[in-house]
Amino acid sequence: MEQTFEELFESSQYNQNIKPGQIIEANVINITTDHAVLSAGLKSESFVNINQFKDSDGEVEISIGDKVKVVIEEIEDGEGQTRLSRQKAKNEATWAKLISATESGDIVTGRIQNRIKGGFMVLIDEITAFLPGSLVDIRPVRETQYLEGTSSEFKVVKADKASSNIVVSRKAALLGDSEDNRVEMLSKLNEGDVIEGIIKNLTDYGAFIDLGGLDGLLHITDISWKKIKHPSERLNIAEKIQVMIISIDNEKGRVSLGLKQLEDDPWDDLIKNYDIGMKAACTISNITDYGLFMEIDDGIEGLVHVSEIDWTNNNPNPHKIANVGDQVEVMILSIDKDKRRVSLGIKQCLANPWTEFSEQHNENENIKGKIKSITDFGIFVELDGGIDGLVHISDVSWENDENIDLSAYNKSDEIETTILSIDSNKQRISLGIKQLDNDPFQEYLSKNPKNSIVKGIISEVDERNALVSLAEKVNGLLNISEVSRDKIDDMRSSFRPKDEIEAKIVGYDKKNRTLKLSIKAKEETDEKEALATYKKDEKENISKTSLGDLLKSKFIKDKD
Repeated sequence: MEQTFEELFESSQYNQNIKPGQIIEANVINITTDHAVLSAGLKSESFVNINQFKDSDGEVEISIGDKVKVVIEEIEDGEGQTRLSRQKAKNEATWAKLISATESGDIVTGRIQNRIKGGFMVLIDEITAFLPGSLVDIRPVRETQYLEGTSSEFKVVKADKASSNIVVSRKAALLGDSEDNRVEMLSKLNEGDVIEGIIKNLTDYGAFIDLGGLDGLLHITDISWKKIKHPSERLNIAEKIQVMIISIDNEKGRVSLGLKQLEDDPWDDLIKNYDIGMKAACTISNITDYGLFMEIDDGIEGLVHVSEIDWTNNNPNPHKIANVGDQVEVMILSIDKDKRRVSLGIKQCLANPWTEFSEQHNENENIKGKIKSITDFGIFVELDGGIDGLVHISDVSWENDENIDLSAYNKSDEIETTILSIDSNKQRISLGIKQLDNDPFQEYLSKNPKNSIVKGIISEVDERNALVSLAEKVNGLLNISEVSRDKIDDMRSSFRPKDEIEAKIVGYDKKNRTLKLSIKAKEETDEKEALATYKKDEKENISKTSLGDLLKSKFIKDKD
């Protein structure tokens, strides 16, 4: 006998104390572009958004005839419709799984989402959990961007449904029972073995390789003979690679790996093919503030230090004079295989203007040039070949350094100088301006040596000293102790500027280019000379008187 609607209704789930929030089972009776049509034996069929039935890849995961768990949102929404939610049923199932996993230690799978303060958000089914940064990996990981958007396994540390708080640990899942595996793996490995591994993590300093229950570190310096900035230039996460075991630390459970060791060392060929002093055409691979890195051979770079770029500019800006990819001729200056360093030079492939200058010019030769710059210690002059010579302030004038006024010279002025010295090895040329003329001090001293009596005009006077101008650019100094044998308290009581004096040269100070004068010594000399003259005259007078008396006496006797 056919059942009536009332009889069917009485036997349905609707008559079984069904309430909103309960999980029930429903049949998929139709699937449209936007909805899944479900029948749960209630008053009406339910239309549920199709997105609630899609997996993480966006694919619909149900078919007509499937039975699915759903949550009753409303039995009757006022329009005669029953509202069901597949998503809420999924969430309830996920919560049940997570809570159970906290007790059982079961592994759950989730997708690492965006990074937030202190860690990451992780999507487990459709529930969001928190992954602290300290629980991301077995080892501290600085570069974590590669994790975003990847699926991984986790252990559930905390699952509190009331506060919607879920904390997971990727580190705990990675560890698992790895300690036993690590010990077993270490016992089977030997240095020099070549084994296969999977790249599981990339950092600034290298790559961690999963060797099958044991992680090994492939340091960035052991990835390639060629210098790289980051492991990602050569490696990709999840890639399978062959590596060599370089070292094993059983106590710490660490394995160091090498990739470049599977290839021939290009330095061996470098030693064979290149000699110091050899020239080669190389390509600029990198530019820094301190020089140019040149690719000599595949995997080998050399450095042209800024001081080896130009003969005339010891500190050029590499960024302004070269570009990555430029090919330049260089000379090999040194090779250090142990330190893996090659020193190169660009200027050595060019004519050395310092050597050319030393071959074309001699010391004491007069030469003209343009003033390039003026400093407190002298004047730089640009000479032939674009090289600079220095006129030290002490070689500008015969005057004392503190009296020399460099403001009389201007940048770009052409001046004549004398070459004092040339050192092509140290790239130094010393020039002089004062050497164009004779030294007035030495000339004066040659004409008026020590103990000479000279005249001069007082130009300055203070309590203790008087400065005396003896000739152009030649001065003497008269100290108060050299004025008189009588005590004088103040020089200014006896002398005034423009007074003319006569004094004796008693010494000289070559450093300060000053002659030491003494009026007292001059007077003593005058007295000695006067006394000597007097004695001589007196002696002559005595001699003449005695002879006259004798002649007179003899004349008288003869007369008698």
